[in-house]
Amino acid sequence: MASADRQRYLDNLQGEVDGAALYHALADIEAGSELATVYRRMAEAEERHAEIWRAKLREIGETNLPSAPGWRTRVLIALARRFGPATILPTVAAQEQADSQRYQEQPEARGARMAADEQSHARLFRAISEQSGGLTGGAVARLEGRHRAGGGNALRAAVLGANDGLVSNASLVMGVAGAELAGRSILITGLAGLLAGSLSMALGEWLSVQSSRELYAHQIKIEREELLAAPEEEAAELALIYQAKGVPAEQARELGRRIVQDPRTALDTLAREELGIDPEELGGSAWVAAATSFFLFSAGAIVPVAPYVFSEGTSAFVASIILSIIALFAIGAAITIITGRNAVQSGLRQVLFGVAAAAITFVVGRAIGTSLGG
Repeated sequence: MASADRQRYLDNLQGEVDGAALYHALADIEAGSELATVYRRMAEAEERHAEIWRAKLREIGETNLPSAPGWRTRVLIALARRFGPATILPTVAAQEQADSQRYQEQPEARGARMAADEQSHARLFRAISEQSGGLTGGAVARLEGRHRAGGGNALRAAVLGANDGLVSNASLVMGVAGAELAGRSILITGLAGLLAGSLSMALGEWLSVQSSRELYAHQIKIEREELLAAPEEEAAELALIYQAKGVPAEQARELGRRIVQDPRTALDTLAREELGIDPEELGGSAWVAAATSFFLFSAGAIVPVAPYVFSEGTSAFVASIILSIIALFAIGAAITIITGRNAVQSGLRQVLFGVAAAAITFVVGRAIGTSLGG
């Protein structure tokens, strides 16, 4: 037995242990809903897969078998419990898709239909993560759809928002430090950069979300007018949507006719199914999005400036570099919760890029400072 095969079996087993633990946790969070049953069945599939890999490892005499979920899975579970399952579903869907592709290349996995199971899980998670709310309420509620959710994207935006603030302001601080300005000037420049960047990010986010809300409202208005003018055509459109989801033709037509009988329910359903819009939220609050963007950018931007609040000169400069490197590594490691990559490698890569950006601005600042200094 090659060492590579042994490690592959161990990695596969750890992945299945992680999956089973995560799905059991999601089932507990969704207790009382039909989604809980779905998650438990998925957990059972992961446990079956895990037993296969355990058997393979025992055959080659391996006794130190992983039985607890890894740190990344524990973080995902904590995020799901704190912020709701929608926060992590896109990330989990992507991981299931990757597992399916990985298993396609392994003969032991193909024989046990593991790739097919993982592909099925990926499809389920994509369907769930595109919407929110739950499958409770029976078949009609399942078909009428769940609110759109961007939990994984929100998590990514949070990490990258802080990263933007950190890298941009660290580069700014290094640039003016390279020009050999006084410590007080560096502090003022850094704080100005923090405020300007945060306000710019907040305004951009407000405009983006508000524009989307206005567009959604206009689309819903058009849908309302079409529903009042031609309810039969709207019922036919709904029937086609449900048929595309696998509902038998006659049942889909009956469902469409029944939904349009109640104008309010019909408009809500048409907005969700045809437009992918939650008519109650319209994509979320523009003010909440702006405030969130402001604080995330500020959280990153304050790191390289903070030492100049308490000190100046070489000590502040070195402390700024050290704090920025630590923060860059933390951000790079944090993003692996989404990507599933190695935390150390991702953290070091983030440090490399951030330090490179800061070094370039430092050199440019030094050249400009020297030139102006005569």
